[in-house]
Amino acid sequence: MAAPKKWLLWRAAVFLAALAPLLFWGWQVANNAAGPEPGRYLLLNIGIGGLWMLLLTLSLTPLTKLTRWKGFALIRRQLGLWALAYATLHMLSYALFILGLNWALLGSELVKRPYIIVGMIALIGLAVLGATSNRWAMKRLGKRWKPLHKFSYAILGLVLLHFFWVVRADLQEWVMYAAIGALIMATRLPPVARTLPKLRYRFSRP
Repeated sequence: MAAPKKWLLWRAAVFLAALAPLLFWGWQVANNAAGPEPGRYLLLNIGIGGLWMLLLTLSLTPLTKLTRWKGFALIRRQLGLWALAYATLHMLSYALFILGLNWALLGSELVKRPYIIVGMIALIGLAVLGATSNRWAMKRLGKRWKPLHKFSYAILGLVLLHFFWVVRADLQEWVMYAAIGALIMATRLPPVARTLPKLRYRFSRP
């Protein structure tokens, strides 16, 4: 009985950790501490938060192979859904604070800022993965489930492209995220993936 309780507490801790940035940013806005443009503050920070959630989600597979700790596998779906939640809130922040819910402006915005299209494609991809992350979908899709969810790496590429387009005048932060993403993607290469269990064995030796 102790083990299920331990994992329940672990999942609760992850939930609170993922929720905490949203509460903090909301508190900043409520207390006029988010700068002169609180809408853009939320838009940018929630977007970066979504990128972090996606990177964390994709890092769990190599971490599980490296450590064989069950806790990483247990929160993979949870963090993936948080990545979708952040991406959705990012889109809603854009619609509310930039468009002002005036959808007539969307056409001209897409022409001026084509990176919005890239972001929307990434969001749709995350929505598809989120909708098929349950056991019913896994059973229905069968062998097609894993190839479908490998598209998460292509989605990461789209998110990084979207972010690059937004901050291309100052790429220092983007390079950090791109490097982390490249490292995670490299762990999926067959030679590297086969090496991870060997590293675990080597580190576990006295």
